[in-house]
Amino acid sequence: MKTMGALLSLTGFLVAAQAQAQTYPSRPITLVVTAAAGGVTDVVARAFGQKLSEDWGQQVIVENKGGAAHVTGASAVAKAAPDGHTLMVAEAGTFTINPAIYPKGKLPYDEKTDFVPVTGLVRINQALLASKSLPVNNAKELIELAKQKPGELNFGTAGIGSAPHMNIELFKNLSGVKLNAVHYRGAAPALNDLIAGHIGLMSVSISLALPPYRAGQLKILGIGSEKRLAPIPDIPTVAETGLPGYESTTWFGLFAPAGTPREVVMKLNDEARKVFSDPAFDEKFLAPQMFQSLAMSPEAFEAFIQAETQKWSKVIRENDIKVE
Repeated sequence: MKTMGALLSLTGFLVAAQAQAQTYPSRPITLVVTAAAGGVTDVVARAFGQKLSEDWGQQVIVENKGGAAHVTGASAVAKAAPDGHTLMVAEAGTFTINPAIYPKGKLPYDEKTDFVPVTGLVRINQALLASKSLPVNNAKELIELAKQKPGELNFGTAGIGSAPHMNIELFKNLSGVKLNAVHYRGAAPALNDLIAGHIGLMSVSISLALPPYRAGQLKILGIGSEKRLAPIPDIPTVAETGLPGYESTTWFGLFAPAGTPREVVMKLNDEARKVFSDPAFDEKFLAPQMFQSLAMSPEAFEAFIQAETQKWSKVIRENDIKVE
């Protein structure tokens, strides 16, 4: 009888979960963005949210909760009801960088237990930039100059642990050079100072770098992609111009609070994979900004995050990067 009771309970649970997935979403969905409006995280969330709203006939609200290197937004979502109506679009560092640079116990969320990875959304390649006045034109020349002037060359970041920070820390690791970080409150002010010549180097998304590059305001020493990008075949990779094996990218993904029903997670996953494989969406949104789809199953996304965490933990440890 106990076995029969257990089976009935399990059956009831599965029926209830399936019913919830069928009626989901039953009210507006809030996409919490862990960064300020106007950045890549925000742009990705709004593009996906618009398609989600069109396809499901339900309002999608994008709510920006930037601050503290994505911690503010992540903390809010970690405490949200696990019913699929509050979701998070976050940049890689929320899960792969912050846990390694913050002292243990300082983060108000646990990246492994407070969230369910739904799917990756997009991956973007970063460009290695130099000011017009810096006498280098590629990665090889930069490495040679940096070794002649150890610790004298400055690079701008969007804050400790940001993609512009970590990708040059990776460059330092692989090349053995010493460069000095100058931390800004975002990529835009750092890029402005690079154009003005106040700093010598920076790493930002290729879509952000191209307009000032084409205007002759800065140099692109190389792109951190595995191979040259089709829309800009004349710009080489960093790997081919002096630092083999170097890749600089960042990515953005969709997450739900822990405890969100599997059926709801899979409904979201199916929708995201449909949207990001749609040729029209690619032509309108991904291709112009040279974004690459990162949509995948929840299991594949979780494994991807684990591999990324191991990669960056090594860089953080070897460069002694931390937030006090």
